[in-house]
Amino acid sequence: MMNDADRLPGTLDMLVMQTLLHGAQHGYEIARFIRTQSRGKFRVIDGALYASLHRLESRDYVASRWGHAESRKRAKFYELTAAGRRALRLEATRWYRYVVGVTRVMAIRIEPVVMPIDRPAIAPGRRVRRSS
Repeated sequence: MMNDADRLPGTLDMLVMQTLLHGAQHGYEIARFIRTQSRGKFRVIDGALYASLHRLESRDYVASRWGHAESRKRAKFYELTAAGRRALRLEATRWYRYVVGVTRVMAIRIEPVVMPIDRPAIAPGRRVRRSS
């Protein structure tokens, strides 16, 4: 069975580009943003992140420059180019269509369980009291 870490490589480039919409960032900031926004679900390892950044740079979706991080250490900063913004729009559209398709198929096969992310699961058969 596939776990969440197995799903990340296919979407990492898109997540990196989405992160860079917020402005130029160095690698650690990118990884931290993805981890924080996913509420710890995605932990990007350095090798995967820098492979993604190099891939995006070779396609001219990302540009890089050397600078200094808040810690005053020298760091390479990455920013999304105009071509990267166009590519992100296209990839996000494809991604949403894919998610909708998978959701439709899964809804036919099994009854979906929709629960807020931050709430603990309720044992089957137990009722939940709703406050008025």
